[in-house]
Amino acid sequence: MKQTRSWSFTRNQNFWGWILIMPLTLGLIIWVFFPMGLSFVTSLTTWDMLSKPVFVGMKNYISLFTGDQLFLQSVKVTVYYTLLSVPLQLIAAFGVSMILNSNVRGIGIFRTIFYLPSLLPGVVVAVIWLWLYNNHYGLLNAMLNAIGLDKVEWISSPDLVIPSLVIMSVWSIGNIVVIFLAGLQGIPKTLLEAVVIDGGNAWHSFRNVILPLMSPLILYNLIIGIIKSLQLFTEPYIMTGGGPMNSSLTFMLLIYNNAFKYGKMGIANAMAWVLFVLTLLLSLVVMKTSSKWTYSEGDTK
Repeated sequence: MKQTRSWSFTRNQNFWGWILIMPLTLGLIIWVFFPMGLSFVTSLTTWDMLSKPVFVGMKNYISLFTGDQLFLQSVKVTVYYTLLSVPLQLIAAFGVSMILNSNVRGIGIFRTIFYLPSLLPGVVVAVIWLWLYNNHYGLLNAMLNAIGLDKVEWISSPDLVIPSLVIMSVWSIGNIVVIFLAGLQGIPKTLLEAVVIDGGNAWHSFRNVILPLMSPLILYNLIIGIIKSLQLFTEPYIMTGGGPMNSSLTFMLLIYNNAFKYGKMGIANAMAWVLFVLTLLLSLVVMKTSSKWTYSEGDTK
């Protein structure tokens, strides 16, 4: 009798469990898995969204790597931006969080100031920096002119446009700062005091205590930073349109152009899947190598 009741109770629990997760499951199927499947199917076709798709197999993928110079340029630009922006964001955010974690008077005000830019929509940030970078009436060039220096073509020069976008990305590191700051505040003070007792200085505390304990958060922000950088779109779309001379033509911007400007939805979806695989591979490589430089509880290294 007890076994029957136990089985009935378990079955009832399973039933309500399925009922509760059904909305989420349906949402994932409708809004995630189905669009992904449709995207992959259409990546194997030639389709302008007006006529019937024509199946071409792997032709779209082959053409990307063999004859599409814009595709190769977008890969180069995106990788260049990622290599510059991600390390710079992590270093800047870590430095700011170290300063904010100190007992400085009025530090709460500075925490708010550093976090506010990350709350602004990407479009607003792009418009603000478009004004700052303007060649004729931009604030940055006005400041340079005031001290007797020549104006800089921040986003009009093929050589400076990506570094200029990288500077923008550092301005919006508020989310990373908050994560690092939470990690710093969670470090036991007894560990830092032990370093001082052993005759260590600030560098020893940073190298032997702070950096190892913060390494999991560095790993997290590194992966998120790579993913976001590979998907850069709003800033170049609004500020440069991919110019000058395609020097800011990012991967996502080329996907958008192929889909909605050139009417090549098949090529655009093929590029989207290439980006997905590239992002996945980079994330797996970072995760695989993270065991060599990240600290976890129980490590003896």
